[in-house]
Amino acid sequence: MKPFEIILASQSPRRKELLQKNGVDFRVFVTDADETVTEPMLPDKLVEELSYRKAKSCAEQFLDDNVFIIAADTVVALGTEIFGKPKDEEDAHFMLSKLSGNPHSVFTGVTLARVCGNAVNYRKIVCETKVYFKPLTDAEILEYIATKEPFDKAGSYAIQGIASKFVEKIEGDFDNVVGLPVKAILPMIKEETTL
Repeated sequence: MKPFEIILASQSPRRKELLQKNGVDFRVFVTDADETVTEPMLPDKLVEELSYRKAKSCAEQFLDDNVFIIAADTVVALGTEIFGKPKDEEDAHFMLSKLSGNPHSVFTGVTLARVCGNAVNYRKIVCETKVYFKPLTDAEILEYIATKEPFDKAGSYAIQGIASKFVEKIEGDFDNVVGLPVKAILPMIKEETTL
């Protein structure tokens, strides 16, 4: 049997960094999973579904191998309104204006896929963290957008970056907001690596 490997099915530098910080030895494999969603879904169901699609797409490339796949998807939700990554500056402005002064939730769905020969076992978890933003002025929002940090970030902000100054408090796992609830999945990773 081939040597055991951990695969991160994501090109997110934040997710890579979180795993590295926790001493996980892995390599990156980016999937081309279809992320089109036609029917309305609640945020927790959406991230669960999309992380599963990424894991399944990745697992199909590693059949007959001995791998453990980590796939994730993160969204920001204000009630049932879902904010993914902004399309442009206007979109980022819209999202940040809505989040200003409002508590919102960050959901990350993680699907872990164990591929051993032709067998694939999936485990799914969804983590929610509540984030409380202070009220932001239009000037603050525009200044923040000008830094380019909001792009490629769910909800148009990076809690670990400049946007940390907008946060009054959080309830839940900080790493989950960054993009991967490492504390929740580490025991499962350890379980696989000690088998």
